[in-house]
Amino acid sequence: MDIRFEELEYRYQVRTPFERLALYDINTTIKSGTFMAIIGHTGSGKSTIIQHLNGLLKPTSGTMTIGNRSISAKKKEKELKSLRRKVGIVFQFPEHQLFEETIEKDICYGPLNFGVSLDVAQKRAKEAIKLVGLSEEYLSRSPFDLSGGQMRRVAIAGILAMEPEVIVLDEPTAGLDPRGRKEMMDMFYQLHKEKQLTTILVTHSMEDAARYADEICVMHKGTIVNQGSVEQIFSNPEALHALGLDVPETVRFKQKLEQRFNITIPSSCLTMDELVAHINELIAKSEGAQCKD
Repeated sequence: MDIRFEELEYRYQVRTPFERLALYDINTTIKSGTFMAIIGHTGSGKSTIIQHLNGLLKPTSGTMTIGNRSISAKKKEKELKSLRRKVGIVFQFPEHQLFEETIEKDICYGPLNFGVSLDVAQKRAKEAIKLVGLSEEYLSRSPFDLSGGQMRRVAIAGILAMEPEVIVLDEPTAGLDPRGRKEMMDMFYQLHKEKQLTTILVTHSMEDAARYADEICVMHKGTIVNQGSVEQIFSNPEALHALGLDVPETVRFKQKLEQRFNITIPSSCLTMDELVAHINELIAKSEGAQCKD
């Protein structure tokens, strides 16, 4: 299910003294099945743009199209349930949205709200709890007896139980320790592949963008300033630095190695494994040359 933005603009508090332009000249397409990372400074418009995806916000001009459904400033939107069933948004700290007395009831809430029968909702709850790495035994427990990381997984299970085709992740690892962040992102990536989802990740972590995304969209002051493959975006660190953004640690390390030893490593080296492999290759070539001498 492709997602397309055409000349989209959004203003907060229109026709008031506090009117503010939040998005403008947004033109982009996200192909079905893509893992897209959206990066940019706080206030660049990242969270505003994703709230258009399920109708939480409506363009003040332009159009957002997802699949065969379009939302524009020119027409009134009466029924958004069908859209919101297809697009699941994981906001920061989703565990704060838990409220039922059992985990099963919490996971079932979304499907039941969209008209699914109780039997089907309970079946989905059993499947969803496993998808987030927890056993069925948790379903009868209170969500408030869990650790913070487990509560987040339960909240995510509630979104997965609605069987979305698009999942939007707004800083989903906020507040987690390094191990928890990696486990959470690995889980999302596995779900992306297994369920063939279109995944949109809003993040400040260049490492997560490099490791998991197919494409990166760079936002600055309310508009898209660059978009391309991970290799294309991170192959030009100077452009990102000019926007006040960083590059993955491995890219910085690669640059320092090239400068220190006056060599060229022929890869963007977006992960530590890639960088180590290229360094080993260079060492092997150097040792081979020395043996010939």
